[in-house]
Formats: sequence, structure tokens, C-alpha cells
Amino acid sequence: MTSKHSQGSRAYAVTISLAAAMGGLLYGYDTAVISGAIGFLKTLYQLSPFMQGLVISSIMIGGVIGVAASGFLSDRVGRRKVLMTAAILFAIAAFVSAISPDVTTLILARIVGGLGIGMGSALSVTYISECAPTQIRGALSSLYQLLTIIGIFLTYLTNYLIQSSATVTWDVHTGWRWMLGLGSVPSAIFFLVLLFAPESPRWLVKAGRVDEAKRILVRINGSALAERELESIRESIASESAASVRDLLKPGWRKALGVGVLLALFNQVIGMNAVTYYGPEIFKMVGFSLNSDFEIQAFFGAMWVVFTVVAVVLIDRVGRKPLLIVGSALMAIFMALMGLTFYLHVHNGFWLVLFIMGFTAAFSVSMGPIPWIMIPEIFPNHLRARAAGVTAIFLWGANWAIGQFTPVLLNDLGGAYTFWIFAVINVLGVLFVTAWVPETKNRSLEEIESLWVASARNGSAVQQATNEGARRVHF
Repeated sequence: MTSKHSQGSRAYAVTISLAAAMGGLLYGYDTAVISGAIGFLKTLYQLSPFMQGLVISSIMIGGVIGVAASGFLSDRVGRRKVLMTAAILFAIAAFVSAISPDVTTLILARIVGGLGIGMGSALSVTYISECAPTQIRGALSSLYQLLTIIGIFLTYLTNYLIQSSATVTWDVHTGWRWMLGLGSVPSAIFFLVLLFAPESPRWLVKAGRVDEAKRILVRINGSALAERELESIRESIASESAASVRDLLKPGWRKALGVGVLLALFNQVIGMNAVTYYGPEIFKMVGFSLNSDFEIQAFFGAMWVVFTVVAVVLIDRVGRKPLLIVGSALMAIFMALMGLTFYLHVHNGFWLVLFIMGFTAAFSVSMGPIPWIMIPEIFPNHLRARAAGVTAIFLWGANWAIGQFTPVLLNDLGGAYTFWIFAVINVLGVLFVTAWVPETKNRSLEEIESLWVASARNGSAVQQATNEGARRVHF
């Protein structure tokens, strides 16, 4: 190999990670844009709380299908090609959403968009984790969440500019179309940057294209480390060449699957999506005007970006587990306080805004980015894409449930009990992380894989000893 690659290039690793992380722009746009449009759609189509939920959650229906297919497709044709397909699907959906003549067409278009978002959400961080150097893998993987939040902020800002540029009548009939249609912009950016990105070296090894994989690893890690990395990948893949989803139910991987699924669920059900999707509607409940609703959301988007940058800085220094525990505990407190403002009928919106700010900050450095980082980390090479797809099904299913039923909860239970339910869920999150989640900071993917293998062996040894003891007692 040439000497210029003897030390590797972190700049190259960052560049290709940013390319994959652009999928976060799509996810961020989807997360935020509908919050600006749903009020106008509610007026235009006279939507019930259930239909409001269906318009918002329809994209998650496609998301579940997208993530279910993403692992199998990416194992066959590669991570990069599936990500490019995701960009195309979302661009089509954004255009059809903008010209939809009725709510049924809009819902169908959002399901198609969900296919693309689902594929991207499952594979973007998987791609990054398979390319990133061990020492900065957490920071690079958190770029996906950072770009998601940047996408949310830019969408809030765009929604505010569109909403404030004309009359409410124009917004009801036309403004929301611009909000949804502009989703084609991040889709085009994502597609274009992927044209210049390489394929995942770990997928290339699985596909038998070892020389290509080695060239990429050398460019990322340098010659000496690339050799060791390549050998680790080969050993991991060779350990079980006939990969199957059923393998996730084997000892060791079964626990990894449980951790991955619960991380995915807690990422969605702790309440952030309820605030994101229905922020303007929640603010109206405490007396804010239409203009101030959008202004506050734009401010929250900017704050979300700042604290996600903090997470990027802390993730490889403090570690995943401490941030998850502290962040989840703070989120439980702020959710309880948000519920209290509704229970006490506090009409001064200052306190609600303050508590949502605290909740958002805590989420941004914990349950926001970290599950996206850890889910690809905790699975072995030969199962990573499929396992990430399985966990993402649960993530998108939970996302759908929050989008569908939050307006029903707010309407039937009120703000107090709705937010107290989320507070309890956050307490459960603290207990789960403390008891089950391992620390993956400064460990290679192959070292993390060995943790589960050791756990399975210890579990088997304990079971064997228990069985032997039982036989002795019997005799």
C-alpha cells in the first residue's frame, strides 16, 4: 500500500459517515414537517382526532415495511444501493403529497415515503458503524442524529416562514403543500452524496470482494490497523456463514436482540415524538397563538441542534450508559412537571415551554442519539443488517403508535395524564438501562460481539451446573 495511507484518514471516515448520515435529513424532515401541516389539514378536511393520527402515522406504516425489507435487501445488493433507493422513494412521496387532491392520496403517498424513511433509518447508522474507526465510532454514528435534528430545525424554520408569508386561508389550501413538497430537497441531497460514497467494507468482505474492502479500510484506518480489522471481520463472518434471523434467538444473541428492541422502543415511546408531532396543538392548549406556536417550535429546533452537538462531543468521552441513565431520569422529571402544569391548569405557557426545553435537552444527549448508535454496535457482522432491521420494525411500530394515538390521548385523558404516562415510561427506561445495557465505548465491533458470546457461554455453564445439581439431588 502507498505510504500516504499508512496512517489512515479520519477526514475520509468523517466524509463518508456524513454521506450516510444525510439519511437523517429525511427522517428529520418527516418528523417535523407534518407538525406544521396537520393543523391546516385538520381544518381543510375536518379531520377527527383518529384521522389526524392516521395522516401523521401513515408514514410509519411504510416505515415498518421499509425496515423489514432493508436488512435482507442490503445483504443482497449492499448498503449503499438500498440507501439510494430510499432517497428516490421519499422524493416521489414528497412530490405526490404536495399535489394530492384528497386525504386518501396524501395517506398513500406518505406510506410510500415511509418505505424510504424506513430503509434509511435502518441502514444509515449501520453503514457508519461498519466504516468508522473504533475510537470515534460513537461520534460519527451520532452524526445521523445530528443531521436528523438539523433537518427538524430547518423544517420548523421553513414551516414558520411558509405559514407567516400569507393568510390562514392560503395556508389551509396551499401552504401545507409547499411544506410537504419541499421534502424532495433533502432527498436529492442524500442521493447525490451517496454517488460518491464507497460500499461498506464489512459488506464487501461478506460478498467476497476482499480487495475492495481492504482498500477502503486502509484509507480509513491505515495499513497496519486495516490488516487487523480485515482479519477480525473475516473471523467474525466465517464463524457462522449461513446467517439467518433465527440465529438472533440463540443464547447470547437473544439477549442482544432484547436490548436492541427495548432501546428502539424507548427511543420512540418516551414522549419526544408526541411533542414533535403535535407541538403546535399542545401549545394551543395553554393559550399560545398560531404565529407563536411556529416561532416556539423553531426555537426548540435550534436548541435541539445545540444539545445534539453536545452529545456528539460527550458520547465517546462519558460513554453511552451514563448518558442514557442520567438523561432518562431527567426526562421523567420534566415529563412529570409538564403533566403538572396541565393538572393545575397553569395558563402561563412559560412553565410548559421551560419544562419542554429541559426534556428536549435531556433527550438530545441520551435517548435521542444513543439507541441509533448502539443498535448497530451490539450485533455481530453476519447478523448486523438483519438485526438492525428487526429492531427498527419495533422502532417504527412504536413511532406509529405515538403518532396515531397521541391526539386521542390528549383529547380523552387530557395533557396531565398523557404526560404522566410518558413520565412512568421514562422511569422504566432508567431501570432497563441500569440492568441490561452494556457499555460499548472504546470497544471494536468484534470486541462487543465477544461480550455476547461470553455471556452465552456463562449462561450455558450456569444452566449445565444447575442441571447437574438437579440430577444429583434426584439420585
